[in-house]
Amino acid sequence: MLVDSHCHLDDDDFAAEGVAEIVSRAQSAGVGHFLTICTRIAEFDRVLKAANASPLIHCTVGTHPHHAEEPAELNITADEIVEYTKNQKVAGIGETGLDYHYNHSPSAEQQRAFATHIEAGLKAGLPIVVHTREADDDTISVIRDAGGGKSKGVMHCFSGGVDFAKRCLDLGYYLSFSGIITFKKADDIREAVKYAPIDRILVETDAPWLAPVPHRGKRNEPSYVALTAQTVAQLKNISVEDVAEKTTGNFFSLFGKIRRGTP
Repeated sequence: MLVDSHCHLDDDDFAAEGVAEIVSRAQSAGVGHFLTICTRIAEFDRVLKAANASPLIHCTVGTHPHHAEEPAELNITADEIVEYTKNQKVAGIGETGLDYHYNHSPSAEQQRAFATHIEAGLKAGLPIVVHTREADDDTISVIRDAGGGKSKGVMHCFSGGVDFAKRCLDLGYYLSFSGIITFKKADDIREAVKYAPIDRILVETDAPWLAPVPHRGKRNEPSYVALTAQTVAQLKNISVEDVAEKTTGNFFSLFGKIRRGTP
């Protein structure tokens, strides 16, 4: 069994088919669990609705760095985030982090929100789902300063090289690889796959975005996580079955609120 550790099943791109159909097709591809990710706390209800569509889906709660300065997200406290985690469907905090590529929110606000989410994760005892882009040093600094060495989490859609992978792994964080590892110009990321221990790797789609080859440019969906797993297997010279077993075990180890075989 595979797990899609990061997807956005509430996205409008899935509205026509519905979550049940997407899940059914993914199950046929060997995907047995899904973590659908919140990007705006103000829109948590629609994320929860997607999670409630199947006992195989859990969700997170959090503010994407793009939205850190939006009025509805700006002043949310760690304690308010923790309140959302009392719902049994909520298994993690995020996605949060830093994105200096687009800078849709000022870096100071991104860092403030990131630290708040880390605090919430510590209070709730839940892992952090981290989005980081062109912000390696500050990402590490915020995790160290706000987490005090105690936070746990995953670098979603990991897009760095071996050096950044080592720094993240040294913090105790997992690395989640997406369909990007199938892209022609992703050599640095493929080297990170080879470097990272298999017991610290997750796989994801980030659907509906970043569809792997041969579907690149089209809508992504959770069933395609199997293609990412196949690429991980090739890069690490192990079987797809081993990748599925290890990455699924890693997922349930990190997101401990979810029990294998849930419901």
